[in-house]
Amino acid sequence: MSVLRPFDLVMFDLDGTLVDSAPEIADAVCDTLHRLALPTVTLEQVIGWVGRGTRELLVEVLAYLTHFPPERVRTSALLAVVVTEFRWYYRNRCGTHCVLFPHVRETLDALRQQGTRLALVTNKDAHFTHVVLERLGLMPSFDLVISGDTLPQRKPDPSGVQLCLDRFGVQRERALFVGDSAVDVATARNAGVPIWAVPYGYNAGRPVVEDKPDRLIFNCSALLDL
Repeated sequence: MSVLRPFDLVMFDLDGTLVDSAPEIADAVCDTLHRLALPTVTLEQVIGWVGRGTRELLVEVLAYLTHFPPERVRTSALLAVVVTEFRWYYRNRCGTHCVLFPHVRETLDALRQQGTRLALVTNKDAHFTHVVLERLGLMPSFDLVISGDTLPQRKPDPSGVQLCLDRFGVQRERALFVGDSAVDVATARNAGVPIWAVPYGYNAGRPVVEDKPDRLIFNCSALLDL
């Protein structure tokens, strides 16, 4: 007997939606700052800056420490040094201190059993994305993984979502994006697909409900209760 699916394709953000990775990201940031004899930052601050990719995270860190506007930081020689150092430290930290949020694994397994296509659309660079997925045993859960450097554009540009729609031949109304931040809401809106959001993730210290997702769900298991 066939299963009636509300969505043929569900796309997920990674950090803050499926995986609590902020502690290891913060560790790598502090490793980097310590190496360069700069003041360190707190986990809570890093959580407020995660979501737009490694480079933008480090722009926010340096803007905070130097009191320069982000536009000036983006063109600074210091940023290039910090990005290089961070990548080295994060290669050692990545996957060592991250955990799945509740009900993620069983939800992904159940969706796959129903025949739903699953994709990951994240701003995390591909190398780090794959390390996290492998360490947590999630790589087989996804039919397609779009990382921050897979395409020339990254979220909130809709290119990653559009690639998923095209790859699986799914209409927008039969697809869903699940995320935790204003970036994810904007990505879904730009792509013309529904957006559901979890409230526990990383959204610059703001409740994601303020960004008006189509539905606020308290964990991923809500995808199975339709």
